[in-house]
This record gives sequence, C-alpha cells and structure tokens, in this order.
Amino acid sequence: MTRRSPRIARGGFRLVLGVTASACAATMLGLVAIATFATPLRAAADEMPRLAVASKSFPESWVLGDALAALWRRAGFDVEHRRNLGGTEIVFQALQSGAVDAYPEYTGTISEVILQGAKGATLPVMREALAAQGIGVSEPLGFNDGYALAVTEATQQRYGLRRLSDLAKHPELRLGLTHEFLGRPDGYPGLARAYGLRLRHVRGIQHELAYTAIATGKVDVIDIYTTDAQIEHLGLRALEDDRAFFPRYDAVWLYRLDLPERAPRAMEALQRMAGTIDEATMIRANARVVLGEQSSKASADTLLLEALGDRAPATARTRSPAARMLSATGQHVKLVAISLLAAMLIGIPLGVLATRTRSLAAATLAGAGVLQTIPSLALLAFLIPVLGIGVGPALVALFLYSLLPIVRNTYVGMTTIPPALSEASAALGLSERAQLWRIRLPMASPAIMAGIKTSAVINVGTATLAALIGAGGLGDPILAGIQLRRTDLILQGAVPAALLALVVQWLFDAADRVVIPRGLRLPTEPK
Repeated sequence: MTRRSPRIARGGFRLVLGVTASACAATMLGLVAIATFATPLRAAADEMPRLAVASKSFPESWVLGDALAALWRRAGFDVEHRRNLGGTEIVFQALQSGAVDAYPEYTGTISEVILQGAKGATLPVMREALAAQGIGVSEPLGFNDGYALAVTEATQQRYGLRRLSDLAKHPELRLGLTHEFLGRPDGYPGLARAYGLRLRHVRGIQHELAYTAIATGKVDVIDIYTTDAQIEHLGLRALEDDRAFFPRYDAVWLYRLDLPERAPRAMEALQRMAGTIDEATMIRANARVVLGEQSSKASADTLLLEALGDRAPATARTRSPAARMLSATGQHVKLVAISLLAAMLIGIPLGVLATRTRSLAAATLAGAGVLQTIPSLALLAFLIPVLGIGVGPALVALFLYSLLPIVRNTYVGMTTIPPALSEASAALGLSERAQLWRIRLPMASPAIMAGIKTSAVINVGTATLAALIGAGGLGDPILAGIQLRRTDLILQGAVPAALLALVVQWLFDAADRVVIPRGLRLPTEPK
C-alpha cells in the first residue's frame, strides 16, 4: 500500500491535468466557434439589416428560399438562407422566434397545421389569425402544390385504381407515407376517416426515399406533392380525390409582420413574386434540382428569370465538394467539442455528488436517464421557442445527450472502489478532499474516461441532426443527399462522420495513458 500510494496520488494529479488540458483545448475550440457563429453586430445607423430566409427539407422549398434570398441580396441586403429546417413546426417556430424573417408555406398547411383545423380558411382569415402572432401572409405565388396519393401504372392496372375511394377495396395494399403526412389532420388520419380506409400495411418513410421504394416495388402507394418532378419521371399516376378531401395548397410567403418597417425594400422584393410562378414553372425548377443535378441556387436564378425577367448577376465560383466537406467537418468538430466539454464539467461533479446518498444517486441517474430518452427531434423542437434555431439549441441538445454516460460511469467508478482502500485512506488521516483527489478519482479514472469516450463517440453521430435546425455540420450533405437521392452527397457527410468517430476513439485511447494511473490501465495498454 505504501509503495503504490505515490503512484495513485500522482494519478489524481494526472486526472486533473488531463481534464484541465481537455477543457483548455475545448475552450479554445469554443472561442473559435463563438467567433465563427456570432452574428456580426450592426451599427445603429446601418440602414440595411441582416435578413434570414428559411426553407423546409425538400427541394421546392430550397429553390423558393434561394429565390427570395437572391432578390434580397440584389436589393443590397446581407442575407442568410437557413435551409433544411425539418418540418412545419420547426420552421414556423423559427419564424415566430425571430430567428428568420420569411419562409415559403402553403395555404392548406397554414389552415390545417399552423391554425390547427381551420379547414377552408380564406386568406383574410389566415392573415387575421396569424397577425396576432406577429406573422404576415403574402399573396399567393401563383401555383398550387397539393397533396395526392400516387401509384405506378402497373399497380393502377393490377388493382383498378383510379380514385382514392378505390383504395378501400384493397386493404392489402402497402402504403409508404411521409411522417408529416401520417401526423397531419389533412393527411392520412383525416383521409382514412373521409374514405373509410382500413389499410393494414401503412409505414412512415422519408419523402424522397418513398420514390425509390415505389420504383423498386417495396410499396404500392405513396403521398406526393403535385409539383414533384419525380411524378412524370417515374410515370406515376395520381389518384383522383373524388370526395374533395384535400384543400388547396397555394404557395405563399409567411414573414415577420415588422419586416415592412425594418426593411421596406425587402418587403417589396418579396411582394414581386406574387402571382408570377405557375405549376409548370415550379415543376421545371424542381426538376432542375432533383433530376438535372443542378444546385438549388442555380435553379432559383433560372426561376427568377422565367417569372420576373431578372437576370442573375455574376457570382463568385462555388466551393469545391472537398472545401464544403472540410467546412462541414470543422463545424461538426466545434459542435461536438463544446457540448462534450460542458458535459464533462457538469457530468463528473454530478457523478461524484451522486455518491453522497442513495436518494441523491437515484434522482441524479434517473434525471440523466430521462434526458437520454427524449427523442432528439422533439427536444430540438422544444428548444427552438427559447433559443431560436442554429447553434444554440444544437449545443444544448448535444450537451444533454452527453450527460448520462459521464454521470453514470463516474458514479459507478466511485462506488466500486475496494472498501479496504477507502478504509486505509481514512486510517491514514487523509481529509475528504485528499481522499477524493488522491484515491477515489484516480481509482475511478478508467470508468470516468470510458464514459467520456462513449459520450464523445455518440455525440459525433447525434450531431448530424443539428442540420435540421440550421446548425450545420456533417448532417447538411446527408440531408441533401437523401432529398436528392444522391449517394455521393450522403457519403460526403457519412464518411467524415465515421472517420471522426474513429479519430475521437483513438484520441481518448491516447488520453487514457496520461489520465489513468499506470497500475489501473488495461493489460493490453503500454506501461
């Protein structure tokens, strides 16, 4: 015991040194991230405020968002396009919070989802209801992008499907429906009631993946947007809504009601798009992105030329895929490093504190466990009204998901120290603080480091979801690749994320050799 005590004491110093070094490194990354993420402050006399336009996670919304962003930039504004902001609830909350100034929406979605059940509401009614929330509604852009259910020509012929009411005769049909459509009152729940559908095989699937599923025969029926470019490309047949269940989904802009006062020229640019885009024009714009592998920005420029006669000014050369991947990886590392640092600084003391009493241990571990069970998308949606969109809510969510492994492993490591060692340290007259730093923390260091390592690796994967709220990272190319059915884009996000997880694992394996006392290391580790 006497011969090992100096080693263990030095182990306590190593643990403190290791954690401190990690904290310093992560803090430096945090300072870089803050400098990167911080919104530039404007002088009070600046007449051109910084604006943000948002879009949902499908190509048509990207194109419309890029089109408005282009008009605002041509009017002299500094504009950010926050794309891929998940579903209606997330992007509307971002608008309510003031994180964005406008985004494209549809009248049917406004009446059924945002106003919750005001089916058939007119534009004046929508405007009055949303004005109370500080939101304005533009005039329609000129096209209706409604919901419909579609089948392949072969399926149509096989089952004799022409109308939605025909589906009730074939409960064996396999439906692949988007998750939003499955949850909306103007989606499958209302449709099933209106048509008396009792279909046995209904599954949730991402919108663009549904096209792959129906093309390969994995499902028989999918929900579509009537301006989707894939409809004609795959030869799909939309079923007639013979009971007129679906409302019209005229495209409009939702915008902050104070926008005309803050930026009147931006409001004028937004209003210019009213009534200028018909269904054929929008379908062509979508096809250029989905089928022609053209960027949404380039397609938006063509859309503005067709609709308004506005030619795009000469722009700088776009970044290469390698540069975009490097930028996304850097953003991803910042998100992981900052959230993990916070989890370490909070989680380790919580784990130590939990060893004081059984009731405190139960409350601490249960609380951390509950946080881990909250679905990530739900947690992000809860955080948006408080923190807006972007990096803030993403860091909070990642921090909360990182806590459980660190807290639990710290608690387990501290409570599994051999009783004889604790009794010997007390017999030597060591104070509580000395026992903690010289004996208990060094002895628990293998478990603590394992918890931190687990959190770090999990964090790398979870951080891809940050893209859904505009925080960037490696989730951006993954989401874009899924929407466009492009494997190369998915790999631009998935491969660096996998490699980053391996690098994190290797770095913490190396850190174990510094933090964990030599006598407590695994036999396979070099001594």
